[in-house]
Amino acid sequence: MNLLPPALLRASGLPERWRGRERFVVLAAGTGTLQLFLALWRAWREDPQRGARLHVIALDPELAAQVRAAVPARDPWQADAVRRLVDAWPPLTPDLHRLAFDDAAVQLLLAQGAPAMWLREIVAQVNAFIVSHEAGDHDPLAGRPRLARAFARLAAPEATWVAQDSDGVGQEALRAAGFRFESTPSAQPEALVVARHLPHFVSRRIDTRRSRNEAVEHRALIVGAGLAGCAAAWALAEHGWRSTVFERGAVIAGAASGNPAGLFHGIVNGHDGVHARFNRAAALEARSAVAIAVGRHRVAGGIDGLLQLVDAPHTVQTMTALLERLHLPATYVRALDAVHASVVAGLPLERPAWFYPGGGWVHPAGLAHSFLERAGAAADLRCGIAVAALRRAGTRWELLDAGGHVIDSAAIVVLANGAEAPRLIGAHWPIEPVRGQISMLNAADSNMLRAPKVPIAGSGYLLPQIGGQIVFGATAQPGDIDPAVRPGDHALNLAQLSRLSPALGTAGSIDPTSLHGRTSWRCTSRDRLPLIGAVPLQSDDRGSDAGAASRRDQPRFVPREPGLYVYTALGSRGIAWAALGAQVLASAIGGAPSPIEASLLDAIDPARFMVREGRRPDKPER
Repeated sequence: MNLLPPALLRASGLPERWRGRERFVVLAAGTGTLQLFLALWRAWREDPQRGARLHVIALDPELAAQVRAAVPARDPWQADAVRRLVDAWPPLTPDLHRLAFDDAAVQLLLAQGAPAMWLREIVAQVNAFIVSHEAGDHDPLAGRPRLARAFARLAAPEATWVAQDSDGVGQEALRAAGFRFESTPSAQPEALVVARHLPHFVSRRIDTRRSRNEAVEHRALIVGAGLAGCAAAWALAEHGWRSTVFERGAVIAGAASGNPAGLFHGIVNGHDGVHARFNRAAALEARSAVAIAVGRHRVAGGIDGLLQLVDAPHTVQTMTALLERLHLPATYVRALDAVHASVVAGLPLERPAWFYPGGGWVHPAGLAHSFLERAGAAADLRCGIAVAALRRAGTRWELLDAGGHVIDSAAIVVLANGAEAPRLIGAHWPIEPVRGQISMLNAADSNMLRAPKVPIAGSGYLLPQIGGQIVFGATAQPGDIDPAVRPGDHALNLAQLSRLSPALGTAGSIDPTSLHGRTSWRCTSRDRLPLIGAVPLQSDDRGSDAGAASRRDQPRFVPREPGLYVYTALGSRGIAWAALGAQVLASAIGGAPSPIEASLLDAIDPARFMVREGRRPDKPER
């Protein structure tokens, strides 16, 4: 970059401005952001008066190339920092990527691509904008007045703007968006443009995603200790919050998360809509969480990849073309023909497959325990306590038992108790429990069924051998409340196995009554996406419907119940979604930058159903 990072930091008022703050957010746009991030990270670490957390959002089309080309530094700190950055580097799919360092006190949110494209997808309150570019490069943001509104939307009160060689058109647009310039460029190449966001007008339309919780105690109550609740406790701990987790059962993860194993992997879809994008982002975050659970906490699991079989008419050629069109790297997913897929599986396969190197399997309850281990003393688990009701008391929420007695109270409550969540608040979300039965066979008792080397998914799934058991399944039966393990459902699971591989064709000869299994219910939404975020206000102070048409055209403008959040409807993807969903939730509670794009937040927002109802045209009278 034309200027050394220290000059850009000084112009932004750093390190003085981050002192005494709970968090400080920097958005670096343009090129040459690697050295800028390293400088910010180092300055923060070396400042004894630093704030609690530093978040850097890097919008740089060349960041990956900078990391690959990073020259080993003579300086020991920088050499170690670059090594840690390289070790944490994700498969660069076209998504936001969250990298955490120094016990998550320093977080890098990166997006490779044109900054102008990404600005509309960022959800954050930015304290300092730094626009830089390498020597000889044109300012990537110059001459685009419309981008000024995007910066203003992200600006926290009195946010600073520092740029190199900003053109006159850009400055006028920034002034119109509420930025006041403190200096103007000179003829010197070292000149900087410095401005501060001091708007004359503040919109009366409140973006609920930018509202921060001012809870002094930084403590939340979490109802439910399945994967969602335990992951929420971990994510909140990373953001400096304590939590108390209430579980009605005697142990954690005893319901839908009580199966001996479960899968996690991404999705490839030609439309690359919100489902595929959310699943992709979640799978990348899940990989890291499962790796820690398996490696550090000795949880049963496998992180050697996963095969997802593909039906005709797809071929390896069409699959490869799709990956190229979607810009999905081989480190995320590869297209394999039947021969190569068979080698990976250790079983003969007749169909091509997507191979997800970052996919695999894990013991769900073990993963839940791992989340609590990582939360440490910041999470207080209380089992055997059933929350029967929820009551607002001033600025706090009270959890009540069946007798109406107060269990605990706090300003922030997270409902992570599956299909029970809407009952506590009288909401009518389109979610339901879906019955699922898995099947298990003792490997020593059968020569008719072989376990693969990695999980195989397709029509059903088959896992590698786990503790001498071969696990496969599973059924999906909405509206079925029968808790019994049924031979008929074992037969369905066996039939699915026969379609996975010719080597499994003998599965049809296995007596279903010889199998054992487990039944559980997975909370699933109508649109097959989770509900994560602040709970929509059920009624306003005047008793009228809080979702008046003028206020529900977009999820982010729907009024919310203060301090009340929900994290539910993980369906059959609890392992894959738990970590990312928890980070989304914790970011919303703590006021940190969202780890996913605005369009994905819309897709999982609990208010989305209210918005959709409001958009429906009135039905004609009969």
